[in-house]
Amino acid sequence: MTLRFLPADENTGLRFQRVDLPDTPPIPATLEYVVPRQRRTAIAHGGASVELIEHVMAALAGLQIDNCLIEVNAPEAPGADGSSLGFVQVLLDAGIVEQSDSRNVLVIRDACTARGDDERSEISAGPVFRRTLVISYELDYGPRSPIKPQLLTFEFSPEAFVTSLAFARTFILETEITALKAQGYGSRVTPADLLIFGSAGVIGNQVRATDECVRHKILDCIGDFALLGCDIHGHFRAYRSGHNLNHSICRMVAEAQHATHLLRQPA
Repeated sequence: MTLRFLPADENTGLRFQRVDLPDTPPIPATLEYVVPRQRRTAIAHGGASVELIEHVMAALAGLQIDNCLIEVNAPEAPGADGSSLGFVQVLLDAGIVEQSDSRNVLVIRDACTARGDDERSEISAGPVFRRTLVISYELDYGPRSPIKPQLLTFEFSPEAFVTSLAFARTFILETEITALKAQGYGSRVTPADLLIFGSAGVIGNQVRATDECVRHKILDCIGDFALLGCDIHGHFRAYRSGHNLNHSICRMVAEAQHATHLLRQPA
């Protein structure tokens, strides 16, 4: 499985190309092309789909890269170590070129909330007093979970993303991964590929930060919010939110009558 980042012209946006399906068009990485999946973000167009794009999207959005063609020769993006770190390192090594056109910024004016079907998870979006993106995430799976409650508020900047979030890996309960493997998912996943929590804690691995799980959740938010195709100024507050709720709040923000698009020069 190979993934390549290729430069793109101004106003092209982020697009994924399945090079193993040569007759299919690039897939724009925007909300319109998101297809329902569990525990991941996937996009589809013209007979092609790409799964597990959220960590790639987070790396690009975290570095404020607006225009890029991402070639992949498989149905899903590489999982790497379950974080965005490998993608960030490749992009930084290649170098980032500043383009002359301005960047779209969506400023959230009105509050809105998306809730899970079970009423046990939610995410809201509202104004922020500074021109920035702030994400507050509360992770709490209850007293019987081996994953302890974690709370973090993150104010976005590319520097903060690289140092504070990019390394945070996917996590899952041992019972969940057993069920997923029984359904045919993740058959080759090992404890070295992500954080697997058993009853006594992490199995066969070590956390990179005591609150690595909540940091990864915020990383996922940044990757999913990038599907709006612009920078965002606002404050998101999430409680146990996952990809589907992230997509829902983005659709609500995009449809809000009083959301305003501004322009600023590229970073």
